[in-house]
Amino acid sequence: MEQMYRPRRLRRTPVIRELVAEHTFSGNGLIQPYFVTDGAGIREEIKGLPGIDRESVDKLVETVSHDLALGINKIMLFGVTDRKDVMASTAHDEANPVIVATKALKDKFGDSLFVGADVCLCAYTDTGHCGVTINGEIDNDASVDVLADMALALAQAGCDCVAPSDMMDGRVVGIRDALEGNGYVNTLIMAYTAKYASAYYGPFREAAKSAPGKGDRKGYQMDFRNRTEALRELTLDDEEGADIVMVKPALAYLDIIADFRQQSRLPVAAYNVSGEYTMVKLLAQAGLADEKTMVLENLTAIQRAGASIILTYHLRDILKNGWHNA
Repeated sequence: MEQMYRPRRLRRTPVIRELVAEHTFSGNGLIQPYFVTDGAGIREEIKGLPGIDRESVDKLVETVSHDLALGINKIMLFGVTDRKDVMASTAHDEANPVIVATKALKDKFGDSLFVGADVCLCAYTDTGHCGVTINGEIDNDASVDVLADMALALAQAGCDCVAPSDMMDGRVVGIRDALEGNGYVNTLIMAYTAKYASAYYGPFREAAKSAPGKGDRKGYQMDFRNRTEALRELTLDDEEGADIVMVKPALAYLDIIADFRQQSRLPVAAYNVSGEYTMVKLLAQAGLADEKTMVLENLTAIQRAGASIILTYHLRDILKNGWHNA
């Protein structure tokens, strides 16, 4: 058979494949999420997130110390509490477990540890919604005020990066104004710019005890059928002062990540969410897939689409098992 063009020549050996690889997985932009709760001496594995714990501040500091030795120096904190009310007052009070944890971590590790914190009200409202409910409706502007208070309290605690995930209109500029107006000009805002109303969040809601009591979040999170709407959100977050823009979830929204990379000069992040993580874990536990191969394939796909930053629960396993060097 006469055939001049044979693409398989470039796939023949591992050395050749390394030579022509268009993308090599990098762990530099990976962030490990942690769940921090009220109390002391608490470390309990989250049933829906195998290998991930819900921890009190004292135990979290121990875990982060071990993880820092592994090479995890960028983290994102999520709060878990039973102290909930209609106005999410726990979101910004001094006893908020994330605020307490941020102070403890920055006191112990300083700038050797990048501490980010989720800014949302779902873990603190008695409704489980991401905004406060007034007269039976999610009140956008009242929610932004509480979110800005929460972000400011986190910045005051030493947080390097606040990450609003609520999808209220105008929350980025509300937070930016609160930070700038109080002298916190260096605090990063990593905006959940395109956060879709997704079925992939189930394990997270169990972890954070944040499932909505009534209704759903489709009135403020994005419709998974929409693509160009995400670009409108991107423009707004850029104009309002975001430093990093994020797409969530990741694997079902690689087209949105690619759109962001093409349209924005800001760093693009993606959240490899709880459902995506747990699917890999369950397949591996059932002997139906090789965990390392699937993790690296998924994260490489997210980076290949255009994300330079990825929040992923897999990071500890990657470093502990040396998968990134494989």
